[in-house]
Formats: sequence, C-alpha cells, structure tokens
Amino acid sequence: MSSFRRIDRPSPNHGPRAEGTRVELLILHYTGMPTAANALERLCDPAAQVSAHYTVDEDGTIYAHVPEDRRAWHAGRSSWRGAEDVNSRSIGVEIVNPGHEFGYRPFSPVQMAAVAELCLGIVGRHGIAPADVLGHSDVAPARKEDPGELFDWLGLAAQGIGLWPTLSQADDGPFTDAEVTALLGRYGYDPAEPRALLSFQRHFRPECLTGTPDPETVRRLRALLRLTGR
Repeated sequence: MSSFRRIDRPSPNHGPRAEGTRVELLILHYTGMPTAANALERLCDPAAQVSAHYTVDEDGTIYAHVPEDRRAWHAGRSSWRGAEDVNSRSIGVEIVNPGHEFGYRPFSPVQMAAVAELCLGIVGRHGIAPADVLGHSDVAPARKEDPGELFDWLGLAAQGIGLWPTLSQADDGPFTDAEVTALLGRYGYDPAEPRALLSFQRHFRPECLTGTPDPETVRRLRALLRLTGR
C-alpha cells in the first residue's frame, strides 16, 4: 500500500507502444511551470498533445495520468543508446517544480520520498536497470535541462533507483576530448550532441556545470562504464 495519496487524473494524450518494444527506461522530468495546477491542466489537455504516466506534487501526492502499458507523450525528440522513440521504451514521471524558467528550487524531502516509492514500483514491475533511470536532459540534451542539478540523484541511487559512480584508482588517468565523446556514447548519450557532457554533469556532477571535460567528470564517467560493463 502506498504511503502517499494517489489520485487518478486521466490524460487523453497517449497511444500504443511501438510494436516489438518493451519498457526499459524510466525518464524523470520536472514540470517547469509556475504551479502544479498549470502542469496538471496541460498534461491532460488534448490540445497540448503532451502527457506523462505520473505527476508527483510537492506534498507527495501522486497523480496517475496514463496506464503503464500505453505510450505517454513526455520525452519528445530524444534518444538513448542509439535508439529514438524513447516514449515507446519508457515510463515518464513529472515532478512538480517551477524549473529554471520560473524559479527553480530544491525538491522537498516528502516529494522525493514519494518519487522514490513510485519509482521503486516502476523499476520492479518492468525490470529497468539502474543505468536506465534517466533525466529528460539525458535523453534530450539539446533541448532540456530537467530535472536539473538540484535533483537528488544520489539519494535515489542509495535506495536502488538509478546509478551513482563508485570511484576507484582504475578510473584515473589522462584523457582527450575525443575519448570523452566516445565514452559518453558508450554510456548512452548521443555523442554528436555538443551538450551531452553538460547533461551528464547535471546528473552525475551537479557541482560543476561547465560542459567541458575535467578530471573528476571523466573519473565519474569511467566509473559508471566500469560498473555497467558498457
């Protein structure tokens, strides 16, 4: 039984998943709108043609919009590990936060607890690997920056949701820009996207949003590849 209030708020904006696909990704977003009411209205507006499977409000309330066996319209133009149509391969969760445009702020402990409970259920039902719990900015770095550098990826990873690098001396050493681009591609990012490294930093090194490689960023990238065997 859920520890948080759940409300059905159906969205008409969904369709069948592409034939031959299965749910293998969990994509986390922030709503990026001034209020939760604004976001919920848009996600359920047929004219907007956007949706998600769930929205998590700041007080921990979870809104259910689209059944998990249906393709919600949350990721837009995106790719991961060389494959597009991320919507057909994923569950999308919106997390209420005004975002960078309307006053980005930390996510509250109760909201993160609700996100964790919801996501644990999703990854368990679908067998989603930790490395495939992603932010919108990971799969669409040219367009998106959510859920952003204030999101507690480390805290989620500690609960078995997503991955966080565990460093060792094997991850040290010199690097070149070409090597970093190749490593990003191996992990899953679009290596042709100039903002891929910045998106990586938003997720895995939020204290350093330079978009350029440095020893600590590269160490974390190498560590993740070592942990996943990619």
